[in-house]
Amino acid sequence: MPSLSLDTPIAQRVALPAAMLLPLLLSACGGGNAVLVTESANPAAACAALSTNAQLSNTNLSTSYVPPGTRRPGGAATGDFLPGHCVVTGAINPRVGVDGKNYAIGFQLSLPDRWNGRFLFIGGGGNDGILRDTSLSSSISGGTPSPLGQGFAVVSTDAGHTGTSASFGADPQARTDHAYNSYDKTAVASKSLISTRYGRKPDYSYFSGCSGGGRQGMMFSQRFPDYFDGITAGAPAMRVSSGATVAAMWNTIQFNAIAPQDASGNRILSKAFSNSDLKLVANAVNATCDAADGVVDGLAQNVNACKAFDPAVLQCTGGKTDSCLSSAQVGALKSVFAGPRNSAGKALYTGQPWDAGLAAPGWRSWTLGNSTTATPDARYITLMVDALVNEFFTPPDLSFNPLAFNFDTDPARMAAYSAVYDTYADDKLAAYKQRGGKLLFIHGMSDPIFSAFDTVDYYERLAANNGGVAATQSFARTFLVPGMNHCSGGPATDNFDSIQTMVDWVEKGIAPQSIAAKALPTNADFPNRTRPLCPYPQFAKYKGSGSVEDASSFVCSAS
Repeated sequence: MPSLSLDTPIAQRVALPAAMLLPLLLSACGGGNAVLVTESANPAAACAALSTNAQLSNTNLSTSYVPPGTRRPGGAATGDFLPGHCVVTGAINPRVGVDGKNYAIGFQLSLPDRWNGRFLFIGGGGNDGILRDTSLSSSISGGTPSPLGQGFAVVSTDAGHTGTSASFGADPQARTDHAYNSYDKTAVASKSLISTRYGRKPDYSYFSGCSGGGRQGMMFSQRFPDYFDGITAGAPAMRVSSGATVAAMWNTIQFNAIAPQDASGNRILSKAFSNSDLKLVANAVNATCDAADGVVDGLAQNVNACKAFDPAVLQCTGGKTDSCLSSAQVGALKSVFAGPRNSAGKALYTGQPWDAGLAAPGWRSWTLGNSTTATPDARYITLMVDALVNEFFTPPDLSFNPLAFNFDTDPARMAAYSAVYDTYADDKLAAYKQRGGKLLFIHGMSDPIFSAFDTVDYYERLAANNGGVAATQSFARTFLVPGMNHCSGGPATDNFDSIQTMVDWVEKGIAPQSIAAKALPTNADFPNRTRPLCPYPQFAKYKGSGSVEDASSFVCSAS
């Protein structure tokens, strides 16, 4: 096969055989960094050939070619069309589990005709079990135009099982696959397929995910530190199979205990607080904390100023009305936001930040739900209990009653799986730092399942082991998003391009001094508002003049 270089004359390049890869040097990523864009003269044939040319063992592959101009990201009806690309669907290590069910590590890899040399692994979430659409962006970077559309090779995995139920926990290998093995195998297979398709390895490899995807990113930084140049871990579920799930049970018990009863005496969880009750609390939080960032604008950006908030200021002095909370409601809020404890008073998870996003639908959907009957639909019940009884308990305990959770003894039943699944313990990241990897934490202040305080706690421990915050910011930074619920939503500027932020950091050495964020026009609270997200411990502070809707009126400040 003839050799090909960037100096090869154009006429000579076009004369090469159809299977020959044509690398073209383009300044696609801006700045001083050119990217090597790789094309094929017959991309549909190259796609079809992957099924037979792939160097993968014990893996079933199928391919389909999507011609340019025929599909939009996510199958949308409007917007820019995707470029031509090959979709590879794979199943690694197909087998029958001890429960008699079929298992395999499924993945979907999209390979664009014109590849920019970048590989992006988008994380999952929940109990996984689905292949996320690789034409879309990661769940913590909704402001990123389709990475596939930009020329990234993009992969997702179902984490080793099919279906969003945690019932796979009956199979020991499926538990291991969900903890770490499926991500390892998917990353290795993807890079092999990329080399087969384009004739070279990725120039840069990135991971981006939120929630369970954030945990997966942290898992990579610890177990497989040489796989990725940049990892974005949104709302990282670092203590999901121990602390956060314990907190979900604690919160459910506190809220359920004060909920009104139906005619049969059963509690209706969703009615523990009305929407107007939660709005009352949100307004009181802002009345206490909002001005601490220099302006009253509905966003309490100086997050440390809210630690002193006490919901007792809202307690009714007489009977319950729409303008106050009952003593039971105040007590439940204090218990929930302080975090779970055992009978000896030992904290089992961090508390929750006080933030006005608690009045948003995303907060309610996790904590209280919307069911008007005694059958709750809060995600603490529908998702977290499912994971607890099937996967996080060792052995599984399908008959467990979450309202009977014992905070003295039940956490010990979660310890064995936490040791292989959770990612909070390694607070040094020595190998990842040494290889030059970059790490972004992004967390909403009103996340009702994974507390932003837990991310802050981890980051402060990481900084203590790496020479302090200033030194640690050379490879890891944390960005808190006031008002944001779990991964998105809430009275927040929750739309931002964290993937481009990471690309600039890794490839150009531009460490993020801030991340440009906005609220979408559909945001009911602050349509079209823009803000800088600031690296912790800084926050967006009003300069003293200018529109409060405009990011240019704010500066990142530590005081």
